[in-house]
Amino acid sequence: MKILVTGGAGFIGSHLVDHLIDEKHQVIVIDNLSTGKRENINPKAKFYQCDINSNTAATVIKKEKPLVIFHLAAQINLRQSVKDPIDDAKTNILGALNIISSFIAANKNRLNQCKFIFSSTGGAIYGDAKIIPTPETYEPHPLSPYGITKLSAENYLYYFYQVFGLKYISLRYANVYGPRQNPQGEAGVIAIFIDKMLRGEQPFIFGNGKQTRDFVYVKDIVEANILAMNSKKIGVYNIGTGKETDINTLFKYLSKLTKTSFKSQYSPLPLGEQKRSCLDYSRAKQELKWMPKFPLELSLRETIDWFQNQY
Repeated sequence: MKILVTGGAGFIGSHLVDHLIDEKHQVIVIDNLSTGKRENINPKAKFYQCDINSNTAATVIKKEKPLVIFHLAAQINLRQSVKDPIDDAKTNILGALNIISSFIAANKNRLNQCKFIFSSTGGAIYGDAKIIPTPETYEPHPLSPYGITKLSAENYLYYFYQVFGLKYISLRYANVYGPRQNPQGEAGVIAIFIDKMLRGEQPFIFGNGKQTRDFVYVKDIVEANILAMNSKKIGVYNIGTGKETDINTLFKYLSKLTKTSFKSQYSPLPLGEQKRSCLDYSRAKQELKWMPKFPLELSLRETIDWFQNQY
């Protein structure tokens, strides 16, 4: 099957591309390499370097006519979205609309055969939820422009399904970690902590470190995407572990696994930072037959091994 992956040079996207190629699919990658890396791209994939907002991306979709699109390209830095909400919206709303509209236009005569898989966010959409783990039925209250733009893209997908019949699944990820995650910037606390510890630099914990996150391994995320592609279901699914880990505990785990002796040091909590985030994945388990398989400590070891090999 011909499949297009936006953001296929990035952390999650490149793992997904590798899996799709292992399954003998014909894979096209769109990535502007702003955060993705050329070396992440599987050599068997057909690569177009362009922005998802561009006419070039629309032309690629029209030319290639994929049956499935996995849309992972996005502005993913929550704190950057607070600093520049306009730029965040340009990428995460207008960019998504460009990809979706181009997909529909390219396949108007066979849209019933097509599917769009959207990489969304769990915690940032729900905000500081009063129900933990949080189910998909919980009313969204995003605390950041990032969460708002992801929710907006989901609403557009619902519209395109109702009006044009575009089948879709939106996967609301918990906090994803694993090999190839970019430690630069402020996204991905596990990658940031590991990178600093291995370089001998002091990592800082935001706030008091008691805020919790639901950490899910990238291999579990890839499996969720594959199951979503093969499913006949439509709609929104949480992809997480249903387990909370506070940042202080995570820091101790990583200090132990990296064999470093850093003491916990703290810095002010940024705007838009959630206190608790944990996802109920019951719907994905029941309807997609998905559940997390990779325990945190074992997967952290694999992630640290990858970072060590990079150095």
